This record gives sequence, structure tokens and C-alpha cells, in this order.
Amino acid sequence: MSETQTPALQYRLDGPEDAPVLILGPSLGTTWHMWDRQVPELSKQWRIFRFDLPGHGGAPAYPSGSVTELASRLLATLDELGVQRFGYAGCALGGAVGMELALRHPERIASLALIAASPRFGTADEFRQRGVIVRTNGLDPIARTSPERWFTGGFAAAQPAITEWAVQMVRTTDPGCYIAACEALAAFDVRAELGRIGVPTLVLVGSDDQVTGPAEARTLVAGIPDARLAVVPGASHLVPVEQPAAVTDLLVRHFSSAWQPAYDSTTGQIAIPAAPVKPALVPSQPGPVAEIAPAKAQPEAEGRPDPYDAGLKVRREVLGDAHVDRALASADEFSGDFQELITRYAWGEVWNRPGLDRRSRSCVTLTALVAGGHLEELAFHTRAALRNGLTPVEIKEVLLQAAVYCGVPAANSAFKVAQQVIREETTPQE
Repeated sequence: MSETQTPALQYRLDGPEDAPVLILGPSLGTTWHMWDRQVPELSKQWRIFRFDLPGHGGAPAYPSGSVTELASRLLATLDELGVQRFGYAGCALGGAVGMELALRHPERIASLALIAASPRFGTADEFRQRGVIVRTNGLDPIARTSPERWFTGGFAAAQPAITEWAVQMVRTTDPGCYIAACEALAAFDVRAELGRIGVPTLVLVGSDDQVTGPAEARTLVAGIPDARLAVVPGASHLVPVEQPAAVTDLLVRHFSSAWQPAYDSTTGQIAIPAAPVKPALVPSQPGPVAEIAPAKAQPEAEGRPDPYDAGLKVRREVLGDAHVDRALASADEFSGDFQELITRYAWGEVWNRPGLDRRSRSCVTLTALVAGGHLEELAFHTRAALRNGLTPVEIKEVLLQAAVYCGVPAANSAFKVAQQVIREETTPQE
């Protein structure tokens, strides 16, 4: 175990001390034990380094709210151990960490395996909604539904002990660290950068994965120059647990033949050896590449930069992609200028100021909307308040305060609206 609480991560080492290091990265809600069935075989050739995400598996609860921060903490842990170069295999969020390392620290990565991974995991709204549910109800609703996301129905029914183990892994995770990891996945998007991943990459996916399935895997293969695809039949999202032998075999074959030589920092070059024999994996198949929206043209006028792009980013983060997309899609010649106005000045200027955090701005906004009787806007700003980290209890206190200063009738209407929104947003989806 790491004795340093932060920024190092909790870890475990297996295998010969003088062997090349192979890192196994976990998915959200799991611990390093998700790799238990791979370790006996992999540790014959490699020094296996497994780590726990913050607050997972009893690890110290120091939340990391971005994939970049998780990668930095992993590198700090490896630096303490004197590990400079390694192979890396990661599942889901662990795969995101692997992509981050390959993009920002290519000199450290010898070879890469991305399992149940994606260059963008769903939508930001989905993960922020999950954070709202955990903040309100704890992790039990997420834990109870994890097996249906992670395993095929047949496996879950035939392996009740493993299914219960999966539930307990999630249930014992620190809620704050889980929410922070959801925020990290919400913000992760490397679709435009896949072409810069320069190491041999195995993209491995379960054929029945409904979370990050074969379509996402083919997007990775299409974008990464030296990538090959392996589809494991009869497996869902947590494929190393559901089909351990197949995953172990694929990892052994990949890392045995695709270990890239070291990067020479003095010349900035990598020696190119004779082409290795490729493992007999599923050949790369053409697939749809996620479209990248072109960057909005910046005004060339002198002075302050146009706050539109920053405003659109903040507006989406606070109100959600679905709400903003509806608002922009409904804009026409008559209302389009107004949508630009509020994006540029309400969101790019005021909401983006550093003087108040978003929780405080949500409190102020809710009070102002109660005072003005703007119930429709109160509804979606109640959703925004939950996304910004306010709990239902805190929203109740804001409305009680507003009742004193804005009037009981206004607060009465506000409570009805907020109550309905909170029920919708905090009820776990079965």
C-alpha cells in the first residue's frame, strides 16, 4: 500500500520485481480486485501494478474531479516507486486514464489496452444526473443496479456471489469520491485527439456491453493510428470479470508483441524495430467517427475576447445539454439574438465570474426567481441547483428564506414547482 495519503494512490504490486511493469486500471465503482483472475497469468511476465480510485476499496477519500488529475496522481505514485515506463490496460474510467497518459505523457507508455472504453462516455448530463442521485439517496440505488449494467443477465443469474460482490464494491465506495469520478467522466472528451495516441493499442469490448459497446470501440479503432479490435462474445461491460480467460489471453498476446521501445528524450525520437508479429485479433473494422463540432470563430476585434464560447460551456454545465439544445434549436430569426445575448452576457459574463461559486449563484438565482414569480425558469434552475451541488434540504432552506423576504404566496408556488422537480431528479431509475 502507498503510505502517502495524497497525491499518491492506493496500490498493490504482484510479480517479479525485475520484470517490466504492467498497470491495470479499474472502472468506476470497482476496486483492484476486478483484475484478480488476470493476475496469476500476467504476473508470470510482468510486474503487475494495480491501483484503486480515490475512495474506492478503502482508499483515502481525496476526490479527483478530472481524468487529468487522476492521471497525475497515478504518475506521482509511480514516481515514488521509480517506475518510469510501463504498459497500461484500463477498463472504462481506467481506460480514460490510459488515454490521458498516452496523450499527455507518451514517453511513459510502452503499450496500451483500452477495455470497455470510449473517447467520450455518454453525455455529461447522464453522469451529472447520477451525481444528483448519489448526493440525495447515497450509493445504494447505484449499487443495486450495477449488476445489470456490468454483466449479462445469464452471468448475473448463474453467479450470485460475484453479483453480490459487485453490489458491495459500489456500496462501500465513498460517495463524494464517486460523485467526483462522475464529474471526471462528464468532462472527458478526447474525440478530436485520438490521432495523437502513438502507441500500439488493443481495443477490447464485450459483445453485449450496453454501456460502452462495440460502436464506441470501433470509434476508438478508427481514430487511433495503431489500434486493433477484439470483441469478446458473451460479455457485458465488466468483461475482465465475466470472461476472465479470454481477456487474459488477449492481454498476454497484445503486450507480448506490442511493447514499444523507449522514447529518447535527447533526440525526441523512438527507434523503430522490425515489425512484430501481430496477434490474431479481430481486424480493424470501419466504423462511424464521432463528429467534432467546429470551433466557433473568435471575433477579431481588439479588446476582451468574445465570451460566447465560455458562456455556452457554462450554460451547458449548469442547465444540461438537453435543455440548452432545445433552447438553441427553437431559436429563429426573431429569438436568435436573444439566445446569443443570454449566452454571451448572463452565462459568459456573470455566471463565469470568479467572485461566487456556482452553489452560491444558484441560491441567489432561486431567490430572485421566487421574488419575480418566474415559475417556469424556477423549474429548470432547481435542476441546475441540484447539478451545482445543492441538496434538496439546502434548496428547501433557500425557499423558506425567500418566503420571509419575497412573500408566502410566492414561496408557496415555488415549493410546488421545486418539489416536483426534486422528485423527478432524485428518484433512482430502476
